[in-house]
Amino acid sequence: MEEKETEKKESSKGDCHCGEGKIPDRHGKCVMPEVTFPAFIMSLNTSVLYHLGEIGDPVTGKREPEFDLARHGIDTLVLLEQKTKGNLLKEEDELLKNILYDVKLRYVKAVKK
Repeated sequence: MEEKETEKKESSKGDCHCGEGKIPDRHGKCVMPEVTFPAFIMSLNTSVLYHLGEIGDPVTGKREPEFDLARHGIDTLVLLEQKTKGNLLKEEDELLKNILYDVKLRYVKAVKK
């Protein structure tokens, strides 16, 4: 019981005491974040940026481009765009189009270096 009280106190302070990848819910319990289409798209975007070397490794801080993996992430986003055409909310569709435009440009610039 003491542990639960500590979790509630810490979450009320705004400090995140949860492990990696988890967030406190409204009751202070550590849970995985809600799965939404925008969150999924942002996750793929982050992966592409990481593989382009624009985001450093969270542990080492090193930026090591892996263009094949970046291209795979972009291809996955393109596939999602094609397969979800006509089924997304306007905001979701715009998010996906904007992210695709951005990562494609970044990919071309990175490969040309």
